Amino acid sequence: MVVGGLLFGFGLAASRMARPEIVLDFLQLEDLGLLFVMGGASAVAGLGFFLGPRLFDGAPLTGKAYERRLKSMDRDVLVGGVVFGVGWGISGICPGAAYASLGIGNVAILWAIAGMFVGAYAQGYWRAHRSATGPEGQGAD
Repeated sequence: MVVGGLLFGFGLAASRMARPEIVLDFLQLEDLGLLFVMGGASAVAGLGFFLGPRLFDGAPLTGKAYERRLKSMDRDVLVGGVVFGVGWGISGICPGAAYASLGIGNVAILWAIAGMFVGAYAQGYWRAHRSATGPEGQGAD
C-alpha cells in the first residue's frame, strides 16, 4: 500500500496535478494537458482491473476475491458529488493531489487539507445526527 501511495503521489507531482494553479487552468478549459494524464491513468487502472482477476486468485493485500461493489445512485451521492466538485473548484485540488502538493513543498495547501477534514467531520456529524433523529436516515450506512 505504501508503494502504491508513493507511486500515486510521484505521478501526481510529476504530472503537475499537485499544483492548484495547473488544475484550475484545466478546470477553466485553458490548459487541457491534464486530460492526457487522467486518460493515461484511467487506461492503466482499467488494465489493472481487467488483468488482476485473471492473473490472481485474490486481492494481493487482503486475499479476498475480486468482485464489483455496486452502489446505488441516490440523493446523498449527488449532493456529495456537487459539494466535492465545488470544493475542488474553489481550492483547485482534490484530496489525493493535496497530499502530493504538500510533498512538493506547498505548505499553504494545509488550509485545504484542514478544510477537507472539517468537511468530512461535519458530514459525519450531520449523518449521525440525522440517523438518530429521523426515519429518513435509518438504514443508511
